[in-house]
Amino acid sequence: MSTPHSPPAPEAHGHDHHDHGHAGHAHHHAPANFDRAFAIGIALNAGFVAIEAFYGWKVDSLALLADAGHNLSDVAGLVLAWAGAAAGRLRPDARHTYGFKRASILAAFANALLLLVAMGSLAWEAIGRLQSPHATQGLTIIAVAAIGIVVNGVTALLFLRGGSDLNLRGAFLHMVADAMVSAGVVVAGGLTLLFGWGWTDPLASLAIAAVIVIGTWGLFRQSLHLMFDGVPPHVDLAAVQACLLGMPGVTQVHDLHVWAMGTSEVALTAHLVMPGGPADDDFLGAAGQALQQRFGIAHITLQSVRRPLMPGCGGA
Repeated sequence: MSTPHSPPAPEAHGHDHHDHGHAGHAHHHAPANFDRAFAIGIALNAGFVAIEAFYGWKVDSLALLADAGHNLSDVAGLVLAWAGAAAGRLRPDARHTYGFKRASILAAFANALLLLVAMGSLAWEAIGRLQSPHATQGLTIIAVAAIGIVVNGVTALLFLRGGSDLNLRGAFLHMVADAMVSAGVVVAGGLTLLFGWGWTDPLASLAIAAVIVIGTWGLFRQSLHLMFDGVPPHVDLAAVQACLLGMPGVTQVHDLHVWAMGTSEVALTAHLVMPGGPADDDFLGAAGQALQQRFGIAHITLQSVRRPLMPGCGGA
């Protein structure tokens, strides 16, 4: 299909010599390259993990050790997200005709799962520590955690402009969550320093874990949905069908499928029943432009037929 992004003429698919069907294709430009952001983020966080783990062990602070473990999961999460983004840029070949765009969805899912597991282990350790609280060195905790706020805040800003991509949004949320963890550790360290309360350290860890689990659940659920070819949340399938039915000459829309090829590209296929004759280039171009502008669907394959040729797949 012709769109502003892909001027070549549409492919033609015929079921017999009367040329019953025409199909068009549209493709979308790849998302911005975040390689530098990933490299800087991984280097900053890996260095901070070493610092935080050392001082957490030295002053016996659960909050610092938990935050170090969480930061280590963030480094792994960034590596996953980077690998997913890189795989998504690999060119299609004869064995993988869609390329490896789905890797970014898998990376977002793994990122969310990793964060949930990390928070579960943090909460378990914190509950155990609450049963036998003891005071820690508040000043050291505050100083180290404050560095963490800066490191994770800077890393989060590197991914701020990638919020429309689920994989990059996962990396951004991961860094924001970690900055929140560090802020919570600062508060716990301050209370310990002022009042000598041993229970503030594990209690802060529990509160932070709860906040992060709530924030991460949406990313986990959405990436799992897309892994099973679910319709992306921003696409209203009924509205897509209505849009196609509103095109001139279309009487029915059969076998409509919309799914995510990756975290930044949506695909659509459909059969359009057009008794007056097959779609021409102008029709395909207009349909593709409408679908791209209204729903952000850029990889489109439409087949026009004079009469329904095959039943749908249980969907539209």
